[in-house]
Amino acid sequence: MMLLAIEQGNTNTMFAIHDGQSWIAQWRSATESTRTADEYVVWLSQLLSMQGLGFRAIDACIISSVVPQSIFNLRNLSRRYLNVEPLVIGENAKLGVDVRIEKPSEAGADRLVNAVGANMVYPGPLIVIDSGTATTFDIVAADGAFEGGIIAPGINLSMQALHEAAAKLPRIAIQRPARVVGKDTVGAMQSGVFWGYIALIEGLITRIKAERAEPMTVVATGGVASLFEGATDSIDHFDPDLTIRGLLEIHRRNTISET
Repeated sequence: MMLLAIEQGNTNTMFAIHDGQSWIAQWRSATESTRTADEYVVWLSQLLSMQGLGFRAIDACIISSVVPQSIFNLRNLSRRYLNVEPLVIGENAKLGVDVRIEKPSEAGADRLVNAVGANMVYPGPLIVIDSGTATTFDIVAADGAFEGGIIAPGINLSMQALHEAAAKLPRIAIQRPARVVGKDTVGAMQSGVFWGYIALIEGLITRIKAERAEPMTVVATGGVASLFEGATDSIDHFDPDLTIRGLLEIHRRNTISET
């Protein structure tokens, strides 16, 4: 089996290849909701050729997207160029996970995939923090069920809003400042963004644990999560592979159910 896994967020889209044994390639591109299947294939074919691969080698595809208008084009990419009907999270893919919220259809594809990926490795119940365009805090029960969560603005989104709304505040890079109290504008902004998000994370974890009244393992993933490593003791594990592990497991579950 050669699997193409596509995980699309609001900011970036990841394409990863699994050869049945391990992940052999991963690429990221900026998410553009209007990009067509033909445009995707031109970009992806060049990257595949650099790995000595071609579209004919790929015989399976799974798609997770939080951008509904892009799913049509990603599905066409799989159908037209891979000759494969893709598994799409939220459509024809069976997750094998109970979704214990009032409106299960509202649970984001990325959040459910993360729940599967986290439950495979870590003992529940879990708090899964995904730092992307939004910062989400999701609860995974001991039996692997998705039990809701919290959605907050992502750190990049907050930084962008600060720059755009205040004329004198520059666009800055996200990094851990040397001190909490800034001595200039950039230092003050970096502290507010970085330590502000640490305080957000620590505060919400404390409140979730108090509300649940049970020990919980905290796992962080997402493009920005690595910035927080070493800055807080509230996060037990940093796992950049949570989402693709979940996609691989969901593909496995659906393949088994078909046989």
